[in-house]
Amino acid sequence: MTSPKVPNPTDILRAAQSAVEAAQAVAASAFDTAVRTPQASAQLAAQLPDTLESLAVTVERLNRTVDRLDRTLSLADPLFATLDRIMPRLEQLAATAEDVRKLLARLPGVDTLGRITGVSFDDEPAPVTKPPKPRGRH
Repeated sequence: MTSPKVPNPTDILRAAQSAVEAAQAVAASAFDTAVRTPQASAQLAAQLPDTLESLAVTVERLNRTVDRLDRTLSLADPLFATLDRIMPRLEQLAATAEDVRKLLARLPGVDTLGRITGVSFDDEPAPVTKPPKPRGRH
């Protein structure tokens, strides 16, 4: 068996000096970093944990909202499919109603009937006018 090498006092002194130099280098680097870090950066670094916590809460709320929206849209999907099927019929019905309105507007006496009843068959509705304010003597 070989015996482990026993360091002599000079080896121990050199190792200690090397450790001291390494520690001083690390301390100097840390000091340089601390001195060069602006105050705003230090404040920002101090607020980082709270900011990350708020971000995590916000992302969780966003995920819940997206899930809720997805469920709502999946429930509304049959409604949208039905609207897609009946939309052409509704458009045809509106066009037919417009044609009937135009035909009625051409009948004789409809203008007089419209004035009596207040119903207008014009293409554009008449603008609503306010009655003039009475001018009185004070």
